[in-house]
Amino acid sequence: MSSRGVCLVIEDDWDIRDLISAILTRSGFEVHAVASGAEGVVAAGNLDPVLVTLDIGLPDMSGHEVARQIRRVSKAPLLFLIGRAGTDDEVASISSGAAAYLTKPFQPQQLQETADQLCPVNRAVCYVSDPKGSEQGRSGEMLWPSAVAEFVE
Repeated sequence: MSSRGVCLVIEDDWDIRDLISAILTRSGFEVHAVASGAEGVVAAGNLDPVLVTLDIGLPDMSGHEVARQIRRVSKAPLLFLIGRAGTDDEVASISSGAAAYLTKPFQPQQLQETADQLCPVNRAVCYVSDPKGSEQGRSGEMLWPSAVAEFVE
């Protein structure tokens, strides 16, 4: 199986980090995992990931701050992993640049399905919402939401 591209996993809990890495490797991604926000920001700039999973509760800095810094160097979709789900967490995640989020604990199937939605199998482009609400492919072309649905189906 050829690689679907690099997925950057930013998670401080090694058990969860290993689980995420195994699931996404099995899904065809080349996984690079780091344990801190600072390492994640550097890796996002160096690796050109197609997907980033980000734990919001990192020990060195807020996951929301990590997301804002990553957004300066990468257009990869951000999949937030949060310890609790509430309206405030959802709003904060979206405003920080999340393309999607999962609440811990999550089922492996949920992670795989969400990664597949953000980076469809056999597609050269992963989709990410820009701050203005339109859809943009990694190639830089602008895609309207209806066009994205057409490509993903």
